[in-house]
This record gives sequence, C-alpha cells and structure tokens, in this order.
Amino acid sequence: MSGALVDAMSRADISLDESGMWREVRTASGDAAPRPALFLDRDGTLIELVDYISKAEDVQPIAEALALTAAARANEIPTIMVTNQSGIGRGYYGWDAFAAVQAAVHAAVLAAGGQIDAVYACPAMPESDATCRKPNPGMLLAAAADLSLDLKRSWIVGDAASDLAAGARAGLQRGWLVATGNGKAEREQALRLRGAQFGVTVDRPLTELAKLLPACRTSEQQVNL
Repeated sequence: MSGALVDAMSRADISLDESGMWREVRTASGDAAPRPALFLDRDGTLIELVDYISKAEDVQPIAEALALTAAARANEIPTIMVTNQSGIGRGYYGWDAFAAVQAAVHAAVLAAGGQIDAVYACPAMPESDATCRKPNPGMLLAAAADLSLDLKRSWIVGDAASDLAAGARAGLQRGWLVATGNGKAEREQALRLRGAQFGVTVDRPLTELAKLLPACRTSEQQVNL
C-alpha cells in the first residue's frame, strides 16, 4: 500500500465492502437524532473534471464548492462525498492513487474551512448496474446507515443527472445541478427528474444553496426555493 493509503486508513474508519465500495467514515455520529446531510459529488463538482484523475497534482478545487463545504460545517450539516470511480474497475489506477487524490481534496476542503465527514466511492463499471454506482442509491443509503441521516431532509449536489437520480431514488429532498463539469450538458436530463417528492435546481450558484443551509438544518419540513 502507498503512504497516502496507509495514512488515510490510519485517520478514518475505512473499509471495502462486499461490492468493493470504499466506505470511509471520518467523523462519528454518536447518538444524535437523524439529521440532514449534504451529499456532494467529487469530479466536476468539488474539483475540476479530469477524466480518470489519479494524481494529486491534477486536483483543481472549485471555489464555490469549497465555500459550500465551509457553510455546511458552520451549520453542523455533515458533508458526504459520493463518487463513481470506474477507473478503478477498468484497471486505470488503484485505491492507493485514489487515496492520494483524496488527500489533496481533503486538504483543500480543510483549508477553506470545510470538512468531508464521510466518503463513499464505487469502482463498478457503468454496465454492471451495481447498487453502489450512481444513479443507484447504494452509497447514499450506506451513509444514512453509518451516520444516522435523515434522507428526506437531505440534498445532493452534482454535475450529472445520475447524481441527482441517486438522490431521488434514495428519497432525498432536492438535487442541485452545478454548471461545472458536465453540468451544462446534463441540464435537460436533470430537469426530467423533478417531481412532487424531489426538487431539482439548475442554473443557480452554490452561494444560494449555502444561504439555505440554516433552514435545512432546523426545519422538519421541506425547504422551498
């Protein structure tokens, strides 16, 4: 194992489950009542999209997303990273390279005043229809079990319709499509997910979402835009 992977595993509760999913809990939930969470995609959302990124030096954080993690931390809303990583399934890189990239991402988030409370990464190929791979909700459901989350009051932010679809299937309140990464190309497909039980926001800056976080934390009802 690389130094980055050994260091990551020494600092957090990390395991690979039976499906091969990376399951990393970085902060304890304790005995807290179920609480809302901010689910966040990584590539194209938190960092600039680089196909099959495997080197820490290629990490380019997106300022608006970093600021959102800081706002979530200030409002005591856990930030959960959920990321498809088929590059591992394809054999392009391994978990050691993933851990090195993650170390750079975590450093950028912490420097901005944010915190990633848990990380879930699915290495499955698109054609596998693995339960952990977005648009399936497996990573979100695992997070809910690990961290005592109230999914119906939680939101997901991503640059792909599949991110939002995972949120809808998990019973989340709303999905927020960013314009970075693949976001602009995914707009119409994302809007098709809008329904009575799942809201979809497009064409809005993440600064607006940051302002809604206090209401998301304290309200037992859905937060309307």
